[in-house]
Amino acid sequence: MRAVDPTLYPFAPHYLERDGLKLHYVDEGDGPPVVFVHGNPTWSFYWREPIKALSASHRCVALDHIGCGKSDKPGDDRYTYTLQRRVDDLAALIEHLGLQTVDLVAHDWGGMIASAWAVAHPERVRRLVLMNTGAFTMPTAKTLPRSLWLARDTALGALLVRGFNAFSAGATRMAVKKPLAKAVRDGLTAPYDSWADRIATLRFVQDIPLSPKDPAYAVVAACEQALTEGRLADVPVLLLWGMQDFVFDHTFLDRFIELLPHAEVHRFEAAGHYIMEDERDALLPLMLNFLR
Repeated sequence: MRAVDPTLYPFAPHYLERDGLKLHYVDEGDGPPVVFVHGNPTWSFYWREPIKALSASHRCVALDHIGCGKSDKPGDDRYTYTLQRRVDDLAALIEHLGLQTVDLVAHDWGGMIASAWAVAHPERVRRLVLMNTGAFTMPTAKTLPRSLWLARDTALGALLVRGFNAFSAGATRMAVKKPLAKAVRDGLTAPYDSWADRIATLRFVQDIPLSPKDPAYAVVAACEQALTEGRLADVPVLLLWGMQDFVFDHTFLDRFIELLPHAEVHRFEAAGHYIMEDERDALLPLMLNFLR
């Protein structure tokens, strides 16, 4: 992993061992715990500014999924890169830290992981903040974007992702509407600097469930059913949405509003998928107010 600008990411490393693998996490501040869950192809670096803003009043925990960030990046012989394994890892970290109740903040596929844990433990979730994510099967009005299909289902896509870092590097331009500073682009892509180190960015895409035959589909469908039954009806929810996201677009937001009608919703018409990068100055006050 390449070095990251310490002024952007000044956090001490912590590790949890999972079946002989090191899962890295940030653990900053004291107070009510907030657990940040990233998606693909980001890592805990994505949460650097919320952590800085909240750590004066909260305990901020941000994991790096196995294969991401500063966590180990094993081959398929040592780790099963599936949604259920991600949920289990999140659960293990929460138990390891002795967190009885938590606020959850999640983005991209991290929202699916966090939501799957939340519906299993609604009594332990104080608040839930979701950004451009999903927690249910593909909305009927949505189809998988061609770029994700290429990476998910073709050998060429796999070569581009692992051989040329097309997913992580490409996202630093395609997932934002405001150009990122070079140091931020470098920070977001720092963990993914070789074929071996890009395994998770590919496996995450290949695990996208589109039909019941896909391994992650049962987890997603069960989460959707739990939301339909009102499992999180008593949990305050904040939805922060970049409306220019070409993946988790308005169809996903609309479905969340159907399932969580009590949620507080804020739309950002000019923001893309990396909403925290595009609209940080607007998002942080909303998050701070909601979590405090």
